[in-house]
Amino acid sequence: MDIAIVVYDGFDELDAIGPYEVFRNAADAGADCSVTLRTIEATDRVTASHDLRIEPDGVLSDADPDLLVVPGGGWNDRSAAGAWAEAERGTIPEAAADLHGAGVTVAGVCTGGMLLARAGVLDGRPAVTHGGALDDLRETAAEVVDARVVDDGDVLTAGGVTSGLDLAVYLVEREFGEEVADRVRTEMEYEPRGTVVRG
Repeated sequence: MDIAIVVYDGFDELDAIGPYEVFRNAADAGADCSVTLRTIEATDRVTASHDLRIEPDGVLSDADPDLLVVPGGGWNDRSAAGAWAEAERGTIPEAAADLHGAGVTVAGVCTGGMLLARAGVLDGRPAVTHGGALDDLRETAAEVVDARVVDDGDVLTAGGVTSGLDLAVYLVEREFGEEVADRVRTEMEYEPRGTVVRG
């Protein structure tokens, strides 16, 4: 499984780096997966919401992912850089919609779910996002549910920030089995919490 995590200026660090580490640990534990950090446009560096600077692996259009993970950040305060700005710009929602239409599974972490909502891929589907953006999600065509992680098959969403870890560990178990997921949880000394709702 090839996993692409799309990053952009203002993304929340943990939304992306948490799942990245989970998937890398899953690969080390024997899962047949790889994970990269991708941007929409070519750039040497991306600055996250808490000023962490990263060097992406390349552009999303050069990847052929089976899973696209979209982090959030900067939605609730309508930051000039972040998920709100990217929703207004439209390129990440468009890319997510195109990939989903081509059969790629998409997952939104935190307000990354709002980017998926803007893409239209949450229409008529159960979904969740950061607590501070639930009213915004209710204004879309998504069916808002109370859960930490929502699995609707080829579309998944997670609540705020740390729930990205839960989403990634859940996906590791779903795709690669309990043994690999247990090895990841043990390595990271992490215990997922909250509710997973399956659509």
